[in-house]
Amino acid sequence: MPYEPPTHTVERSIRATTGAKIIAGVDEVGRGAWAGPVTVCAAVTGLRRPPAGLTDSKLISPKRRAELAVELEKWVASHALGHASPEEIDELGMTAALRLAAIRALDALPVRPDAVILDGKHDYLGRPWQVRTVIKGDQSCVAVAAASVLAKVRRDAMMAELEGESAECAVFGFGDNAGYPSPVHKAALREWGPTPYHRLSWSYLDALPQWRHLKKVRISPEAAELESGGQLGFDF
Repeated sequence: MPYEPPTHTVERSIRATTGAKIIAGVDEVGRGAWAGPVTVCAAVTGLRRPPAGLTDSKLISPKRRAELAVELEKWVASHALGHASPEEIDELGMTAALRLAAIRALDALPVRPDAVILDGKHDYLGRPWQVRTVIKGDQSCVAVAAASVLAKVRRDAMMAELEGESAECAVFGFGDNAGYPSPVHKAALREWGPTPYHRLSWSYLDALPQWRHLKKVRISPEAAELESGGQLGFDF
């Protein structure tokens, strides 16, 4: 199914209405995973024509996504990644962890952006950043689409490396599922329980009586809110 390619329409609108010159597209990956970090990429692209086939990373095959990431690393004006660990997610809640990862990414850029385009409808970044939220921005905005691909490829690689380097992670299939729910992941959790790389405040532990005692209770104010991505249970 063909998709309309992303454009610079939002970037041009922000430039025209605010005078911003450096605009970063920001997108995250790993929000709904049971294990691993949440990863945010900030990408500054300017208004040049993007590589062919750029769109939301979820709509691109893994092989093409990896190839496109290599092209994007050379094409973007600048980009940086930020991560929030499973421990930080458990302590802070997903909204605050996303903000932490995004700030780490934005702070790592060589030049501070004048404005940020954030994928989705919720502004988890907030002040002092000038933020424009765009629903499905990873499909419609060039800078956000670039951030989507770069974040996805890097986090997937991190999870595959974790599977290869850690004996206790080998049975979880992180190289295939990247820490997201899957039959292999589910079966390994039932048999072996969570690793230090799992999020221990997630509700999947409610369905594992033998490991339920490991579940952490969040202590931050934001911990009480249900996060639609990471708080989904799983029928074990």
